[in-house]
Amino acid sequence: MVSKRGQDGPHPRREPRIPGELSLKGLEEVFRDCADFNKRHMFLHGDRDRGVTVCYIDGMARTERLNDYVLKPLAQNPVLASAPREELFSLLEQGAVYAQQATRETRLDPVALALVNGSCALFLDGRDDALVVPVATEEKRSIGQPENEPALKGAQDSFVESVRTNTSLVRRRLRAPELRVREQIVGRQSLTPVDVVYLEGIADPETVERVERRLEEIDIDGVEAAGNIEEYLVDGARSAFPLMAYTQRPDRFCQGLLEGRVGLLADGIPLGWLLPGTIDQFFKTGQDRAYHWMVASALSLVRYFCALVTLLVPGLYIALVTFHPEAIPPKLALSIVAAKQEVPFSTIFEVLVMLLAFEVIQEAGLRLPGPIGATVSILGGLVVGNAAVEAHIVSPAVLIAVAIAGVAGYTMPSQDLGNALRLWRFLFAILASLGGLFGLALGCAGLIYHLAGLDSFGTPYLAPFTTGTKVHRGHPSLFRLPLPAMKWRDGAARTQNRRNQR
Repeated sequence: MVSKRGQDGPHPRREPRIPGELSLKGLEEVFRDCADFNKRHMFLHGDRDRGVTVCYIDGMARTERLNDYVLKPLAQNPVLASAPREELFSLLEQGAVYAQQATRETRLDPVALALVNGSCALFLDGRDDALVVPVATEEKRSIGQPENEPALKGAQDSFVESVRTNTSLVRRRLRAPELRVREQIVGRQSLTPVDVVYLEGIADPETVERVERRLEEIDIDGVEAAGNIEEYLVDGARSAFPLMAYTQRPDRFCQGLLEGRVGLLADGIPLGWLLPGTIDQFFKTGQDRAYHWMVASALSLVRYFCALVTLLVPGLYIALVTFHPEAIPPKLALSIVAAKQEVPFSTIFEVLVMLLAFEVIQEAGLRLPGPIGATVSILGGLVVGNAAVEAHIVSPAVLIAVAIAGVAGYTMPSQDLGNALRLWRFLFAILASLGGLFGLALGCAGLIYHLAGLDSFGTPYLAPFTTGTKVHRGHPSLFRLPLPAMKWRDGAARTQNRRNQR
């Protein structure tokens, strides 16, 4: 029975994780009731007086490597049969087995963790220390195209679940020796490697130290989702807006590093995070530097405009129809009144019901398999759209306003930002129903106040719009200049070197 103190007390830490002296029996006890734990006892070059036991975990160790690099040398190397017994371990450690590294271990904890990571452990008869040889398998998903960030004009590769593959993708683009990759283990059960990636001489050292310190403070069982990293690193509980930008594309990740940001890569998660996060990051796409600067600037302005549309249009419709009909052009006002005569519900009820129905259809389409999701979306659009208008449940103007707001929200490059705007859209609609345009203006002021109070690793969330001339920037936040004219780095306000070209 667990005591009350054990239930209510802090999550216990135990170092070492697996106590006890290292021995073959101790290792077998650690992996008892594990069907994938295997061991093989064999003789060195057929000498029955010299035995060795090889332990490994099936599925984590690659069979070909184990056979060719470990078992074959042990069975066929004649030096192991003729060398003095006291020198056998040194021979194995110094090159008798074909491995890039072989480490002597005297503690049980690191040997058990090494087996879980794909190594094998060699126990010579009569000795309790072990030789750990890496023979891990490299089975992983192949590098493919980014699904959430399609590249129409650019690289076609994306991050995968293997953190070491992801770091290699970064190094292929940034070949500078100043690229630093620091690794920490997060999760007491998952033991997930998390890499902090940055360019020394460009990234702010204080930001790097702050990221590493917060990673060390994470005390959870496992890192199995992106939220396990995001919600523990930033104070996101008080805001729906994302404070960490993420990307599937290595080229965009490298661009963030060149801007002076600090990157994060976690094993098992095919994403890369960039810190600190500022609001302009979530309006950028990987194609902004691929298109002509005029086209990229126009598309950037369209995204900002669509953000305002998805936020304000439902609330603006409620405010004008309910409180300020005189502000509507006469012909449009007469059309709205004629369409609303047979609708028994209030305007605010119509808008909220349609917004909620829009969210339900979208969620149903995302959660179901592809063909079924498309069918549900089409069926829901017909029912909620045409049928609802013909049944006089909602007026056509409400349907148009909600549809415009919904489609405008899909232009956001960041889904996290789009989700935050969807939540605030409901709040703006409620405020508009209570106070008209005054309530809508109050909501806009509250949103600006909320965003101004956010920060990411010491950098204000609205830094691109608030730093003014104090910090040199490559281009204004709303549009892009020609690349030869961008003499300064964008990104974080604090970097060691702001200039990026002559």
